[in-house]
Amino acid sequence: MPILLKEDLKRPLPKMITVRQQFNEEHLEDDEVKNVVRGQLKKDGIRTLVKPGMRIAVAVGSRGIRNLYAIVESVIETLKEMGAAPFIVSAMGSHGNGTEEGQREVLAGYGITEKNLGVPVVTTVDTVHLGSCANGRPIWFDRAAYEADLIVPVNRVKLHTDFVGPLQSGLCKMLVIGLGNHKGCSAVHEESPETFAQVIEETASVILEKAPVGFGVAILENAYDRTYAIEAVPAQNLIEREKELVQIAKGNMPYIMLPEADVIVCETIGKDISGAGFDPNILGRSSVLKTFVLHIPRYQRLVLLDVSEASHGNGIGVGLFDVITKKVADQLDLEAMYANAIACNCLGDASIPCTVEDEDTAIRVALKCCRNVNRDDPKIIRIKNTLHLEYIEVSPALLDDVKNNPRLEIVGE
Repeated sequence: MPILLKEDLKRPLPKMITVRQQFNEEHLEDDEVKNVVRGQLKKDGIRTLVKPGMRIAVAVGSRGIRNLYAIVESVIETLKEMGAAPFIVSAMGSHGNGTEEGQREVLAGYGITEKNLGVPVVTTVDTVHLGSCANGRPIWFDRAAYEADLIVPVNRVKLHTDFVGPLQSGLCKMLVIGLGNHKGCSAVHEESPETFAQVIEETASVILEKAPVGFGVAILENAYDRTYAIEAVPAQNLIEREKELVQIAKGNMPYIMLPEADVIVCETIGKDISGAGFDPNILGRSSVLKTFVLHIPRYQRLVLLDVSEASHGNGIGVGLFDVITKKVADQLDLEAMYANAIACNCLGDASIPCTVEDEDTAIRVALKCCRNVNRDDPKIIRIKNTLHLEYIEVSPALLDDVKNNPRLEIVGE
């Protein structure tokens, strides 16, 4: 049965033009990263926290972070040089199906393995009860990390996809949710998104008091997904310093600079791109976030073409699109995606949208469902994903907007 009228199928789709968006390019070169990490761990206030013989749990999560392997490897090497006995613990809440095997697979996808690093990789999901928050919610924490002599979370600090506040995604959230494992993650996500920043701060304060957290390794990235800065932050001022780092991260976020479109096409979503599959601050779609802090073009319909291989079928966020391709639907591991959605209390993010055969059909359906548009000259923006926004594609109807913005450069068809 045809889903479009003949005139809709015959109407040609516009040729797309590649445009470069220009953001702040300051960054660390890849070959500088390991030395920067080493210097941070040996600076005053950090090196004195590490004692010879200490068993140190280095917490690593499920985020696709530029230079993650090099950063973790340098942390491990430097701790060994200081006489410690480091090991890896998974810190990813319900990701990887919330199981030991699933989380080990996620880490292996980033090269974080016992063979590569020469240290144990512990992905057990056992927890200990550290106490309760003021409202009575229990605080659960990874047992393997808790039983170590020192804990070192390694994570990127950035705007969160589901809430706003002084603390967002970063070291504190890794302590609260990542190291809470599936049990702790589920408990925390019963809280309202409107109060989530305060929940993270209150819970992190209890964890910092009761668990042997030594320091965290904070990673900042620029708008081009390059490492912008790396900083070792001692536990005693972790919360306050991370609030400052969140503001720095906000200033380095990419965004789509155009004012409007009829349809935005996103090539790929994935857990390696964002915890929500894509960053709502870029596309303005969220089941929980009500306030978006970055510029978002006005548009009507959103199309998805693919799910990243590193997501292992967890297509969380797919439900916020209007149209997807059959390729997306065929890749979904419903069990993994549902486990994530249930733990985060965001079932809508795991719904399956209108599914069509291919990319062209998806765009045609999206345009058909737009109102008050020029169907012979539609405004379409195409992005790779919400993490990589240096190069985007636009239809000819948007070229005037491109030419009027000095930070946009036409590259070619």
